[in-house]
Amino acid sequence: MSDHAFATRAIHAGQAPDPTTGSIIPPIYQASTHVQDGIGGFREGYEYNRAGNPTRTSLEVQLAALEGGASALSFASGLAAEDALLRGILKPGDHVLLGNDVYGGTYRLLTRVLAPWGIETTTVELSDADAVRAALRPETRIVWLETPSNPLLKIVDIAAIADIAHAAGAVLVVDNTFASPALQQPLSLGADLVVHSATKYLGGHSDVLGGAVVFGDDRFFEQVKFQQFAVGAVSAPLDAWLTTRGIKTLAVRVRQHSANAQAVAEWAASRPEFETVFYPGLASHPGHEIAAAQMSGFGGMLSLALAGGADAARAYVASTEVFQLAESLGGVESLISYPPDMTHASVRGTALAVPENVVRLSVGIEDADDLIADLESGLARIAR
Repeated sequence: MSDHAFATRAIHAGQAPDPTTGSIIPPIYQASTHVQDGIGGFREGYEYNRAGNPTRTSLEVQLAALEGGASALSFASGLAAEDALLRGILKPGDHVLLGNDVYGGTYRLLTRVLAPWGIETTTVELSDADAVRAALRPETRIVWLETPSNPLLKIVDIAAIADIAHAAGAVLVVDNTFASPALQQPLSLGADLVVHSATKYLGGHSDVLGGAVVFGDDRFFEQVKFQQFAVGAVSAPLDAWLTTRGIKTLAVRVRQHSANAQAVAEWAASRPEFETVFYPGLASHPGHEIAAAQMSGFGGMLSLALAGGADAARAYVASTEVFQLAESLGGVESLISYPPDMTHASVRGTALAVPENVVRLSVGIEDADDLIADLESGLARIAR
């Protein structure tokens, strides 16, 4: 499958028809254990669902193919994937250099769960190469970045940061959730590992929770696989199957997400009610040129800073009808959220705190005119 284009890999990698019945869709192996041919005689390597399941294996093959990786592991959630990766690579005393605009759950995991275990974390503006070099330490083991970032859509030059991290002996991890592999493949730009909340664009239908780690090579696979097995936060067979089903339409969905988000961003940029539109598809975005170089599209996520401040932002997220007020992102339906009190409440009072006037949009694949009309109606409602 490696010589096929992305959309073909998304549909066919790991998805051979069932050899017994010819079913075009591989079955869900809804089993917790597997019969052994004598003690230790595992059929096709399967023993117990926490260690491995054929449906999960199919998804992992598919995930690796999407990112151009050597292998992949599927987890029960994005944070479960991040936790297994971090525990598999780090040891007490190690240091993680983290971008200063990241998902609040990642920051919480590092600073509240892993910090007592002896892991130190520093945040830095990753678009500033000099600042990154200055923040590196001899004990820096991982440089962790999101691009586009959550929720301010910052863009980081993956290849440049990979060179800096590797020169310092550190590993580069890229959270590729916002872009998805349909738009960006960090391993090809020098990243060592990629993480995903598969709940978002990979699943794409707001009906499954999942996470993934994709490996550029085999250096860390066994350590992370051991964490997956020993701790047990694996994706269930049905969840893995639902994620696979979602991935098959990823290419076409993301194209429409991106087109709709571009239309919404251009509309928002013309409105005085928004003092800033955070979307890398706008030429005014400071990361536009880098995004255009390392992404094949600009994605379905954008954020808006309301000129009316925090009160206007809070009112706005309750004023729309097609855009539903909810956490999460990447589904076919459009969502609106207020990061300071929702997805990023855990970074309140820190250097990563989200401005109080910012709302975040996950632009779905509905008709773009309907989405813009809904957002316009919301502005009219809060102006009354």
